[in-house]
Amino acid sequence: MEMNTRLQVEHPVTEGITGLDLVEWQLRVASGEPLPLKQEELAIHGHAIEARICAENPDNQFLPATGRLAVYRKPQASAFTIGPVRIDGGVREGDAISPYYDSMIAKLIVCGATREEALGRLDAALAEVRIAGVQTNVQFLRRIIATPSFNQGQLDTALIEREQERLFHQDPLGVELTVAAAVAQRIVAERAAETADPFSRADGFRSHGVASRRIDFEYQGQPVVAKLRYLDDGLMLKVGQAAAQPLTIAALPEGRIDVRYGNASDGRDVVQVFELGEQLHVFGTRGAAQIAAIDVLAHAGESGAESGRLTAPMPGKVISISVQPGDPVQKGQSLAVMEAMKMEHTIAAPADGVVTEVLYAPGDQVPEGAELLRLAQ
Repeated sequence: MEMNTRLQVEHPVTEGITGLDLVEWQLRVASGEPLPLKQEELAIHGHAIEARICAENPDNQFLPATGRLAVYRKPQASAFTIGPVRIDGGVREGDAISPYYDSMIAKLIVCGATREEALGRLDAALAEVRIAGVQTNVQFLRRIIATPSFNQGQLDTALIEREQERLFHQDPLGVELTVAAAVAQRIVAERAAETADPFSRADGFRSHGVASRRIDFEYQGQPVVAKLRYLDDGLMLKVGQAAAQPLTIAALPEGRIDVRYGNASDGRDVVQVFELGEQLHVFGTRGAAQIAAIDVLAHAGESGAESGRLTAPMPGKVISISVQPGDPVQKGQSLAVMEAMKMEHTIAAPADGVVTEVLYAPGDQVPEGAELLRLAQ
């Protein structure tokens, strides 16, 4: 018998359904020992699935993403050993995901007696993954395993195209529940910091009457105003133009919050919220969302983004520049090509215009957001 000396990325799936440690086998064979078992002695039990957790943006053509793992929390799992839930990875919270290596953060492997059990275990494990500071495909993975094509085993290379309406640009929490979660996080933090001195409170406390406060957010690029009222019998929250609804909050262990906004079941979830500056990362049982808490005074006087700027969508290397200053261009025309994490991305003209300046040359390494070219429209 012979054994392939190169283990595939998916070898934990084989280990999960055979109960055999292939890495141990590889080392034993390399040291001169025979294979521990013959082919007829092998047996398969149950079902195993592996999901690759990658630093990428599925909603933007799966472009690789970089950044620091400011938050990286994993479900309870074994590591590099066979188990019902297993996570093999090589990074820790605080590490940087750079453009110089593959975008994979970790492999999540689950086993079950049946495919259905394995799928349920995989979704539950993905729901417990908390990553902030870099974009990932975790929510995309949850959506894809929930599609009829995947959970019924109708697998082919057209799966993503066939199910694209279910897979991309989804909003599982919605603006109202996301805002309610962000407000709940603020209230829980304020309650934890409360002192006996009422003058040190910043939550709209009054000695009499109905206290109210306004909290400004930005959600998916749009401003959202939340108005919170403190009543004798609880809280009322108004999100945008929607009617005010009761807001019920219960702090749970491990920083989780049971949030109920209104009386409908779709307005309740158990969430965790992580703050990175103004950005709030909300993780719930049904999905995740980002929302920015806006300090109106701090942003007073800011103007919108300049027009005519073409910026790098990711850190990487400039492969080619196809225009020069003075060249007329048409909307959609390719202007430059960048490379990062084994992928190429074309920078196209957003509108007709004339190139006024080229700021980088082929071979240059550029950070995310760097202005590559300037275009006069």
